[in-house]
Amino acid sequence: MNIVWFKRDLRAYDHEPLRQAIKSGDPILCLFVFEPALISADTFDRLHRGFIVDCLRDLHASLIQLGLSLHVRHGSMPDTLEQIAADYGKISTLRSHEETGEMITYVRDRAVRTWCRQHAVEWVETPQNGVIRGPYSRDGWSRKWLDRMSAAPIELPKAPGLPCSGRAVAGPGFPALTGLDVLPPGRSAVQRGGTDAGLSLLASFLNDRGLEYRKGMSSPATAWSACSRLSPYIAWGAISLKDIYQRTRQRQQQLRADKQRKAGWMQSLSSFQGRLRWHCHFIQKLEDEPELEFQNMCRIYDGMREDSFQTSLFDAWCAGQTGYPMVDACMRALQQHGWLNFRMRAMLVSFASYHLWLDWRPTARFLARHFLDYEPGIHYTQFQMQSGVTGINSVRIYSPAKQLVDHDPTGEFVRRYVPELAAVPDTHIAEPHRMSHDEQVKTGCLIGKSYPAPIVNHQEAIAAAKREVYARRRGPEAQAECQRVYERHGSRRRPNNRR
Repeated sequence: MNIVWFKRDLRAYDHEPLRQAIKSGDPILCLFVFEPALISADTFDRLHRGFIVDCLRDLHASLIQLGLSLHVRHGSMPDTLEQIAADYGKISTLRSHEETGEMITYVRDRAVRTWCRQHAVEWVETPQNGVIRGPYSRDGWSRKWLDRMSAAPIELPKAPGLPCSGRAVAGPGFPALTGLDVLPPGRSAVQRGGTDAGLSLLASFLNDRGLEYRKGMSSPATAWSACSRLSPYIAWGAISLKDIYQRTRQRQQQLRADKQRKAGWMQSLSSFQGRLRWHCHFIQKLEDEPELEFQNMCRIYDGMREDSFQTSLFDAWCAGQTGYPMVDACMRALQQHGWLNFRMRAMLVSFASYHLWLDWRPTARFLARHFLDYEPGIHYTQFQMQSGVTGINSVRIYSPAKQLVDHDPTGEFVRRYVPELAAVPDTHIAEPHRMSHDEQVKTGCLIGKSYPAPIVNHQEAIAAAKREVYARRRGPEAQAECQRVYERHGSRRRPNNRR
Protein backbone atom coordinates (compact mmCIF):
# COMPACT_ATOMS: atom_id res chain seq x y z
CA MET A 1 0.00 0.00 0.00
CA ASN A 2 1.15 3.51 -0.89
CA ILE A 3 0.27 6.40 1.41
CA VAL A 4 0.26 9.86 -0.14
CA TRP A 5 0.71 12.24 2.78
CA PHE A 6 -0.73 15.68 2.09
CA LYS A 7 0.62 18.54 4.22
CA ARG A 8 1.17 21.98 2.70
CA ASP A 9 0.43 20.67 -0.79
CA LEU A 10 -3.37 20.49 -0.74
CA ARG A 11 -4.03 19.96 -4.44
CA ALA A 12 -4.49 17.07 -6.88
CA TYR A 13 -2.48 18.46 -9.80
CA ASP A 14 1.24 19.07 -10.40
CA HIS A 15 1.76 16.67 -7.50
CA GLU A 16 4.70 14.30 -7.89
CA PRO A 17 4.01 12.03 -4.87
CA LEU A 18 0.47 11.43 -6.14
CA ARG A 19 1.76 10.71 -9.65
CA GLN A 20 4.30 8.23 -8.27
CA ALA A 21 1.64 6.44 -6.23
CA ILE A 22 -0.68 6.12 -9.21
CA LYS A 23 2.17 4.91 -11.43
CA SER A 24 3.18 2.24 -8.88
CA GLY A 25 0.01 0.25 -9.46
CA ASP A 26 -0.36 -0.46 -5.73
CA PRO A 27 -3.36 0.41 -3.53
CA ILE A 28 -3.39 4.09 -2.56
CA LEU A 29 -4.43 5.80 0.66
CA CYS A 30 -4.46 9.61 0.45
CA LEU A 31 -3.97 11.07 3.92
CA PHE A 32 -4.21 14.37 5.74
CA VAL A 33 -3.62 14.53 9.49
CA PHE A 34 -4.65 17.24 11.94
CA GLU A 35 -1.62 16.92 14.20
CA PRO A 36 -2.14 18.14 17.80
CA ALA A 37 1.38 19.54 18.05
CA LEU A 38 0.76 21.73 15.01
CA ILE A 39 -2.81 22.88 15.59
CA SER A 40 -2.13 23.70 19.25
CA ALA A 41 0.99 25.75 18.42
CA ASP A 42 0.92 29.45 19.26
CA THR A 43 1.36 30.23 15.55
CA PHE A 44 -1.81 28.38 14.48
CA ASP A 45 -5.29 29.90 14.47
CA ARG A 46 -8.86 29.08 13.48
CA LEU A 47 -8.13 31.35 10.55
CA HIS A 48 -5.71 28.75 9.17
CA ARG A 49 -7.95 25.83 10.05
CA GLY A 50 -10.86 27.27 8.09
CA PHE A 51 -8.69 27.73 5.00
CA ILE A 52 -7.30 24.20 5.34
CA VAL A 53 -10.80 22.72 5.59
CA ASP A 54 -11.82 24.52 2.38
CA CYS A 55 -8.74 23.06 0.69
CA LEU A 56 -9.44 19.56 1.98
CA ARG A 57 -12.98 19.59 0.63
CA ASP A 58 -11.73 20.76 -2.75
CA LEU A 59 -8.93 18.19 -2.71
CA HIS A 60 -11.29 15.34 -1.86
CA ALA A 61 -13.58 16.29 -4.76
CA SER A 62 -10.58 16.26 -7.12
CA LEU A 63 -9.39 12.89 -5.84
CA ILE A 64 -12.85 11.43 -6.39
CA GLN A 65 -12.39 12.21 -10.09
CA LEU A 66 -9.34 9.93 -10.01
CA GLY A 67 -11.17 7.14 -8.22
CA LEU A 68 -9.50 8.01 -4.93
CA SER A 69 -10.63 9.62 -1.69
CA LEU A 70 -9.06 11.58 1.12
CA HIS A 71 -8.65 10.08 4.58
CA VAL A 72 -8.61 12.73 7.32
CA ARG A 73 -7.22 11.72 10.70
CA HIS A 74 -6.41 13.42 14.01
CA GLY A 75 -3.31 12.46 15.97
CA SER A 76 0.46 12.38 15.79
CA MET A 77 1.83 11.15 12.49
CA PRO A 78 3.67 8.08 13.87
CA ASP A 79 0.55 7.03 15.81
CA THR A 80 -1.58 7.56 12.71
CA LEU A 81 0.70 5.39 10.60
CA GLU A 82 0.61 2.71 13.30
CA GLN A 83 -3.19 2.73 13.29
CA ILE A 84 -3.42 2.65 9.49
CA ALA A 85 -1.07 -0.34 9.38
CA ALA A 86 -3.24 -2.09 11.97
CA ASP A 87 -6.44 -1.30 10.06
CA TYR A 88 -5.32 -1.95 6.48
CA GLY A 89 -2.14 -3.98 6.56
CA LYS A 90 1.42 -3.46 5.39
CA ILE A 91 2.48 0.02 4.26
CA SER A 92 5.13 -0.32 1.58
CA THR A 93 5.76 3.33 0.74
CA LEU A 94 5.02 6.71 2.28
CA ARG A 95 5.11 9.48 -0.32
CA SER A 96 5.11 13.21 0.38
CA HIS A 97 6.54 16.53 -0.65
CA GLU A 98 9.49 18.01 1.22
CA GLU A 99 8.40 20.61 3.75
CA THR A 100 10.34 23.52 5.22
CA GLY A 101 8.31 24.33 8.31
CA GLU A 102 8.61 25.16 11.97
CA MET A 103 10.90 23.24 14.28
CA ILE A 104 7.79 21.25 15.29
CA THR A 105 7.60 19.77 11.79
CA TYR A 106 11.35 19.14 11.72
CA VAL A 107 11.11 17.12 14.94
CA ARG A 108 7.95 15.40 13.66
CA ASP A 109 9.72 14.37 10.45
CA ARG A 110 12.55 12.80 12.43
CA ALA A 111 9.98 10.76 14.37
CA VAL A 112 8.27 9.71 11.13
CA ARG A 113 11.60 8.67 9.64
CA THR A 114 12.35 6.58 12.71
CA TRP A 115 8.93 4.90 12.49
CA CYS A 116 9.40 4.15 8.80
CA ARG A 117 12.84 2.65 9.42
CA GLN A 118 11.51 0.47 12.24
CA HIS A 119 8.64 -0.81 10.07
CA ALA A 120 10.57 -1.21 6.80
CA VAL A 121 8.57 1.51 5.09
CA GLU A 122 10.24 3.50 2.33
CA TRP A 123 9.59 7.23 2.72
CA VAL A 124 9.98 9.04 -0.60
CA GLU A 125 10.08 12.85 -0.39
CA THR A 126 10.14 15.07 -3.48
CA PRO A 127 10.57 18.86 -3.90
CA GLN A 128 7.56 21.00 -4.73
CA ASN A 129 9.29 24.37 -5.18
CA GLY A 130 12.76 25.84 -5.70
CA VAL A 131 14.08 25.10 -2.21
CA ILE A 132 17.09 22.76 -2.27
CA ARG A 133 17.53 20.16 0.46
CA GLY A 134 20.94 18.85 1.41
CA PRO A 135 24.45 20.16 0.69
CA TYR A 136 24.63 22.80 -2.04
CA SER A 137 26.20 26.16 -2.82
CA ARG A 138 24.37 29.47 -2.93
CA ASP A 139 26.36 30.15 -6.09
CA GLY A 140 24.12 29.19 -8.98
CA TRP A 141 21.02 28.85 -6.79
CA SER A 142 18.94 31.11 -9.06
CA ARG A 143 19.76 28.94 -12.07
CA LYS A 144 18.63 25.83 -10.22
CA TRP A 145 15.43 27.60 -9.18
CA LEU A 146 14.69 28.54 -12.79
CA ASP A 147 15.32 24.98 -13.95
CA ARG A 148 12.76 23.64 -11.49
CA MET A 149 10.18 26.28 -12.36
CA SER A 150 10.64 25.58 -16.08
CA ALA A 151 10.29 21.80 -15.80
CA ALA A 152 7.37 20.15 -17.55
CA PRO A 153 4.13 20.09 -15.52
CA ILE A 154 3.51 16.84 -13.66
CA GLU A 155 0.70 15.07 -15.47
CA LEU A 156 -1.63 12.68 -13.68
CA PRO A 157 -3.23 9.80 -15.63
CA LYS A 158 -5.98 10.86 -18.00
CA ALA A 159 -7.37 7.43 -18.78
CA PRO A 160 -11.11 7.28 -19.44
CA GLY A 161 -13.28 6.75 -16.42
CA LEU A 162 -11.60 6.52 -13.05
CA PRO A 163 -7.92 5.62 -13.54
CA CYS A 164 -7.50 4.49 -9.94
CA SER A 165 -10.79 2.65 -9.66
CA GLY A 166 -10.44 -0.32 -7.32
CA ARG A 167 -7.09 0.88 -5.96
CA ALA A 168 -8.32 3.37 -3.40
CA VAL A 169 -8.08 2.11 0.17
CA ALA A 170 -11.61 2.22 1.55
CA GLY A 171 -12.17 4.31 4.64
CA PRO A 172 -14.96 5.68 6.79
CA GLY A 173 -15.76 8.33 4.19
CA PHE A 174 -14.73 11.95 4.02
CA PRO A 175 -15.72 13.63 7.31
CA ALA A 176 -18.14 16.54 7.40
CA LEU A 177 -15.60 18.69 9.30
CA THR A 178 -18.61 20.64 10.51
CA GLY A 179 -17.69 23.76 12.42
CA LEU A 180 -13.99 23.54 11.66
CA ASP A 181 -14.36 26.14 8.92
CA VAL A 182 -16.13 28.66 11.16
CA LEU A 183 -14.08 31.84 11.24
CA PRO A 184 -13.45 33.91 14.36
CA PRO A 185 -15.80 36.89 14.92
CA GLY A 186 -15.04 39.87 12.70
CA ARG A 187 -13.22 37.85 10.04
CA SER A 188 -15.93 37.23 7.47
CA ALA A 189 -13.81 38.99 4.82
CA VAL A 190 -11.04 36.36 4.95
CA GLN A 191 -10.20 34.52 1.72
CA ARG A 192 -11.58 31.01 1.35
CA GLY A 193 -9.37 28.09 0.38
CA GLY A 194 -9.25 25.53 -2.40
CA THR A 195 -7.56 24.96 -5.75
CA ASP A 196 -10.50 26.25 -7.78
CA ALA A 197 -10.54 29.52 -5.84
CA GLY A 198 -6.77 29.89 -6.23
CA LEU A 199 -6.75 29.26 -9.97
CA SER A 200 -9.65 31.65 -10.46
CA LEU A 201 -7.74 34.32 -8.56
CA LEU A 202 -4.63 33.67 -10.65
CA ALA A 203 -6.61 34.08 -13.86
CA SER A 204 -8.09 37.38 -12.73
CA PHE A 205 -4.62 38.63 -11.82
CA LEU A 206 -2.96 37.64 -15.07
CA ASN A 207 -5.75 38.94 -17.27
CA ASP A 208 -7.03 41.97 -15.40
CA ARG A 209 -5.85 43.00 -11.93
CA GLY A 210 -2.15 42.46 -12.57
CA LEU A 211 -1.92 45.55 -14.76
CA GLU A 212 -1.84 47.70 -11.61
CA TYR A 213 0.49 45.40 -9.66
CA ARG A 214 3.70 47.41 -9.82
CA LYS A 215 1.97 50.72 -9.28
CA GLY A 216 -0.52 49.65 -6.63
CA MET A 217 1.21 46.99 -4.53
CA SER A 218 2.78 49.38 -2.00
CA SER A 219 -0.38 51.17 -0.90
CA PRO A 220 -2.74 49.48 1.57
CA ALA A 221 -5.55 51.33 -0.18
CA THR A 222 -4.92 49.74 -3.60
CA ALA A 223 -2.99 46.53 -2.86
CA TRP A 224 -6.14 44.53 -2.09
CA SER A 225 -6.88 44.33 -5.82
CA ALA A 226 -3.49 45.19 -7.36
CA CYS A 227 -1.63 42.36 -5.60
CA SER A 228 -2.15 38.78 -6.72
CA ARG A 229 -3.57 37.70 -3.31
CA LEU A 230 -2.26 34.22 -4.12
CA SER A 231 -0.02 33.90 -1.07
CA PRO A 232 -2.41 31.77 1.07
CA TYR A 233 -2.92 29.34 -1.81
CA ILE A 234 0.84 29.06 -2.27
CA ALA A 235 1.50 28.71 1.46
CA TRP A 236 -0.95 25.82 1.83
CA GLY A 237 -0.16 24.32 -1.57
CA ALA A 238 -3.64 24.68 -3.06
CA ILE A 239 -1.92 25.82 -6.25
CA SER A 240 1.56 25.05 -7.51
CA LEU A 241 4.31 27.67 -7.56
CA LYS A 242 5.62 26.16 -10.78
CA ASP A 243 2.17 26.40 -12.34
CA ILE A 244 1.95 30.08 -11.36
CA TYR A 245 5.38 30.75 -12.84
CA GLN A 246 4.58 29.02 -16.12
CA ARG A 247 1.16 30.61 -16.54
CA THR A 248 2.72 33.99 -15.88
CA ARG A 249 5.42 33.32 -18.47
CA GLN A 250 2.77 32.30 -21.00
CA ARG A 251 0.88 35.51 -20.31
CA GLN A 252 4.09 37.51 -20.80
CA GLN A 253 4.64 35.85 -24.17
CA GLN A 254 1.07 36.61 -25.16
CA LEU A 255 1.47 40.26 -24.19
CA ARG A 256 4.76 40.61 -26.07
CA ALA A 257 2.95 39.60 -29.24
CA ASP A 258 0.13 42.07 -28.60
CA LYS A 259 1.11 45.43 -30.07
CA GLN A 260 -2.01 46.98 -28.54
CA ARG A 261 -1.23 45.93 -24.97
CA LYS A 262 -1.68 48.48 -22.23
CA ALA A 263 1.44 50.13 -20.86
CA GLY A 264 2.54 48.67 -17.55
CA TRP A 265 1.68 45.02 -18.11
CA MET A 266 5.21 43.80 -18.82
CA GLN A 267 6.75 45.69 -15.91
CA SER A 268 4.12 44.42 -13.50
CA LEU A 269 4.46 40.77 -14.49
CA SER A 270 8.24 41.01 -14.43
CA SER A 271 8.06 42.32 -10.85
CA PHE A 272 5.66 39.53 -9.95
CA GLN A 273 7.98 36.87 -11.40
CA GLY A 274 10.83 38.24 -9.32
CA ARG A 275 8.81 37.84 -6.16
CA LEU A 276 8.11 34.21 -6.96
CA ARG A 277 11.87 33.64 -6.87
CA TRP A 278 12.24 35.62 -3.63
CA HIS A 279 9.59 33.34 -2.12
CA CYS A 280 11.92 30.34 -2.36
CA HIS A 281 15.04 32.41 -1.61
CA PHE A 282 13.78 33.23 1.88
CA ILE A 283 12.45 29.74 2.59
CA GLN A 284 15.87 28.40 1.63
CA LYS A 285 17.38 30.23 4.60
CA LEU A 286 15.18 28.36 7.08
CA GLU A 287 15.79 25.08 5.24
CA ASP A 288 19.51 25.63 5.68
CA GLU A 289 19.27 26.78 9.30
CA PRO A 290 16.06 25.69 11.10
CA GLU A 291 17.23 27.48 14.25
CA LEU A 292 16.35 30.82 12.60
CA GLU A 293 12.86 30.36 14.01
CA PHE A 294 14.36 31.06 17.42
CA GLN A 295 17.81 32.63 17.15
CA ASN A 296 19.30 35.68 15.45
CA MET A 297 20.76 35.03 12.03
CA CYS A 298 23.72 37.22 12.97
CA ARG A 299 24.82 36.39 16.51
CA ILE A 300 26.36 39.81 17.23
CA TYR A 301 22.79 40.93 17.98
CA ASP A 302 22.20 38.37 20.71
CA GLY A 303 21.04 40.16 23.85
CA MET A 304 20.22 43.40 22.05
CA ARG A 305 16.47 43.49 22.73
CA GLU A 306 15.65 40.39 24.75
CA ASP A 307 15.81 42.07 28.16
CA SER A 308 14.09 45.31 27.10
CA PHE A 309 10.66 43.87 26.29
CA GLN A 310 7.81 46.09 27.53
CA THR A 311 4.50 44.24 27.66
CA SER A 312 2.45 47.45 27.62
CA LEU A 313 4.00 48.50 24.30
CA PHE A 314 3.52 45.01 22.87
CA ASP A 315 -0.14 44.97 23.90
CA ALA A 316 -0.78 48.39 22.33
CA TRP A 317 0.87 47.26 19.09
CA CYS A 318 -1.18 44.04 19.01
CA ALA A 319 -4.42 45.95 19.59
CA GLY A 320 -3.78 48.67 17.00
CA GLN A 321 -3.70 51.32 19.72
CA THR A 322 -0.26 52.90 19.30
CA GLY A 323 -1.35 56.44 18.47
CA TYR A 324 0.24 56.09 15.02
CA PRO A 325 -2.71 55.96 12.59
CA MET A 326 -1.00 54.04 9.78
CA VAL A 327 0.33 51.40 12.17
CA ASP A 328 -3.03 51.00 13.88
CA ALA A 329 -5.00 50.85 10.63
CA CYS A 330 -2.69 48.19 9.22
CA MET A 331 -2.85 46.06 12.36
CA ARG A 332 -6.64 46.24 12.48
CA ALA A 333 -7.00 45.53 8.75
CA LEU A 334 -4.73 42.51 9.07
CA GLN A 335 -6.72 41.07 11.94
CA GLN A 336 -9.96 41.51 10.01
CA HIS A 337 -8.81 40.09 6.68
CA GLY A 338 -5.85 37.84 7.46
CA TRP A 339 -3.79 39.65 4.83
CA LEU A 340 -1.80 42.85 4.37
CA ASN A 341 0.49 43.99 1.59
CA PHE A 342 4.24 43.52 1.99
CA ARG A 343 5.29 47.12 2.57
CA MET A 344 2.79 47.56 5.38
CA ARG A 345 3.81 44.25 6.97
CA ALA A 346 7.39 45.50 6.91
CA MET A 347 6.30 48.75 8.52
CA LEU A 348 4.48 46.90 11.32
CA VAL A 349 7.56 44.82 12.10
CA SER A 350 9.95 47.74 11.79
CA PHE A 351 7.80 49.84 14.12
CA ALA A 352 7.68 47.07 16.72
CA SER A 353 11.42 46.45 16.46
CA TYR A 354 12.81 49.98 16.32
CA HIS A 355 10.20 52.36 17.73
CA LEU A 356 9.03 50.02 20.50
CA TRP A 357 12.32 48.10 20.81
CA LEU A 358 10.50 44.76 21.01
CA ASP A 359 12.35 41.52 20.39
CA TRP A 360 11.28 39.95 17.10
CA ARG A 361 10.40 36.52 18.48
CA PRO A 362 7.15 37.38 20.36
CA THR A 363 6.01 39.76 17.61
CA ALA A 364 6.70 37.14 14.95
CA ARG A 365 4.61 34.51 16.69
CA PHE A 366 1.75 36.96 17.22
CA LEU A 367 1.60 37.93 13.54
CA ALA A 368 1.94 34.29 12.45
CA ARG A 369 -1.50 33.67 13.95
CA HIS A 370 -2.96 36.51 11.91
CA PHE A 371 -1.27 35.90 8.55
CA LEU A 372 -3.51 33.54 6.60
CA ASP A 373 -0.49 32.96 4.35
CA TYR A 374 1.86 32.16 7.23
CA GLU A 375 4.88 30.51 5.64
CA PRO A 376 7.55 29.86 8.29
CA GLY A 377 10.51 30.13 5.94
CA ILE A 378 9.48 33.56 4.74
CA HIS A 379 8.05 34.70 8.05
CA TYR A 380 11.06 34.32 10.32
CA THR A 381 13.70 35.38 7.82
CA GLN A 382 11.69 38.47 6.90
CA PHE A 383 11.11 39.30 10.56
CA GLN A 384 14.83 39.14 11.18
CA MET A 385 15.56 41.30 8.16
CA GLN A 386 13.00 43.96 9.13
CA SER A 387 14.30 43.85 12.72
CA GLY A 388 17.89 44.44 11.64
CA VAL A 389 19.45 41.25 13.03
CA THR A 390 20.64 39.55 9.83
CA GLY A 391 23.94 41.43 9.52
CA ILE A 392 23.67 41.49 5.71
CA ASN A 393 20.68 43.76 5.09
CA SER A 394 20.18 47.49 5.40
CA VAL A 395 18.52 48.81 8.54
CA ARG A 396 14.96 49.59 7.49
CA ILE A 397 13.23 52.12 9.74
CA TYR A 398 9.88 53.40 8.52
CA SER A 399 8.24 56.67 9.43
CA PRO A 400 4.55 55.79 9.91
CA ALA A 401 3.53 59.37 9.16
CA LYS A 402 5.48 59.41 5.89
CA GLN A 403 4.05 56.02 4.90
CA LEU A 404 0.56 57.46 5.32
CA VAL A 405 1.36 60.57 3.29
CA ASP A 406 2.99 58.50 0.54
CA HIS A 407 0.55 55.60 0.34
CA ASP A 408 -2.77 56.82 1.75
CA PRO A 409 -2.68 60.58 1.08
CA THR A 410 -6.45 61.03 1.35
CA GLY A 411 -6.64 58.94 4.53
CA GLU A 412 -9.26 56.66 3.00
CA PHE A 413 -7.63 53.47 4.26
CA VAL A 414 -6.85 54.83 7.73
CA ARG A 415 -10.34 56.20 8.29
CA ARG A 416 -11.88 52.89 7.25
CA TYR A 417 -10.02 50.91 9.89
CA VAL A 418 -9.59 53.60 12.54
CA PRO A 419 -13.07 55.17 12.61
CA GLU A 420 -12.09 57.27 15.64
CA LEU A 421 -10.30 59.48 13.10
CA ALA A 422 -13.22 59.78 10.68
CA ALA A 423 -13.64 63.54 11.13
CA VAL A 424 -9.94 64.41 11.38
CA PRO A 425 -8.95 66.58 8.38
CA ASP A 426 -6.38 65.41 5.84
CA THR A 427 -3.87 67.91 7.19
CA HIS A 428 -3.74 66.07 10.52
CA ILE A 429 -4.67 62.48 9.61
CA ALA A 430 -1.03 61.31 9.73
CA GLU A 431 -0.37 62.89 13.14
CA PRO A 432 -3.69 63.69 14.83
CA HIS A 433 -1.97 64.42 18.15
CA ARG A 434 -0.71 67.66 16.60
CA MET A 435 -4.24 69.08 16.43
CA SER A 436 -4.99 71.91 18.83
CA HIS A 437 -7.44 71.23 21.64
CA ASP A 438 -10.12 73.22 19.79
CA GLU A 439 -9.56 71.14 16.65
CA GLN A 440 -9.83 67.96 18.67
CA VAL A 441 -13.13 69.09 20.15
CA LYS A 442 -14.42 70.12 16.73
CA THR A 443 -13.58 66.74 15.16
CA GLY A 444 -14.77 64.74 18.16
CA CYS A 445 -11.34 63.13 18.43
CA LEU A 446 -9.84 63.85 21.83
CA ILE A 447 -6.28 62.58 21.91
CA GLY A 448 -5.77 60.40 24.95
CA LYS A 449 -9.50 59.64 25.18
CA SER A 450 -11.03 59.02 21.76
CA TYR A 451 -7.70 57.93 20.30
CA PRO A 452 -4.37 57.34 22.05
CA ALA A 453 -1.46 59.73 21.98
CA PRO A 454 1.69 58.25 20.39
CA ILE A 455 3.04 55.67 22.82
CA VAL A 456 6.63 56.64 21.96
CA ASN A 457 8.28 59.71 20.48
CA HIS A 458 9.20 58.97 16.87
CA GLN A 459 12.49 60.86 16.67
CA GLU A 460 13.77 59.82 20.08
CA ALA A 461 12.88 56.16 19.54
CA ILE A 462 14.57 55.77 16.17
CA ALA A 463 17.66 57.71 17.27
CA ALA A 464 18.13 55.35 20.21
CA ALA A 465 17.52 52.31 17.99
CA LYS A 466 20.09 53.39 15.41
CA ARG A 467 22.73 53.98 18.07
CA GLU A 468 22.30 50.49 19.48
CA VAL A 469 22.12 48.65 16.13
CA TYR A 470 25.07 50.39 14.51
CA ALA A 471 27.22 50.10 17.63
CA ARG A 472 27.05 46.32 17.35
CA ARG A 473 28.25 46.36 13.75
CA ARG A 474 31.63 47.87 14.58
CA GLY A 475 34.84 45.90 14.91
CA PRO A 476 36.53 43.00 13.09
CA GLU A 477 34.60 40.29 14.98
CA ALA A 478 31.29 41.80 13.91
CA GLN A 479 32.47 42.04 10.31
CA ALA A 480 33.59 38.42 10.34
CA GLU A 481 30.21 37.30 11.66
CA CYS A 482 28.39 39.30 8.97
CA GLN A 483 30.60 37.70 6.32
CA ARG A 484 29.75 34.25 7.69
CA VAL A 485 26.04 35.03 7.34
CA TYR A 486 26.52 36.26 3.78
CA GLU A 487 28.39 33.13 2.76
CA ARG A 488 25.57 30.97 4.08
CA HIS A 489 22.46 32.98 3.23
CA GLY A 490 23.28 35.91 0.93
CA SER A 491 21.78 36.21 -2.53
CA ARG A 492 24.30 35.77 -5.38
CA ARG A 493 21.96 37.12 -8.02
CA ARG A 494 23.24 40.24 -9.72
CA PRO A 495 20.90 43.24 -9.45
CA ASN A 496 18.93 44.08 -12.57
CA ASN A 497 19.59 47.74 -13.34
CA ARG A 498 17.30 47.89 -16.34
CA ARG A 499 14.22 50.07 -16.03
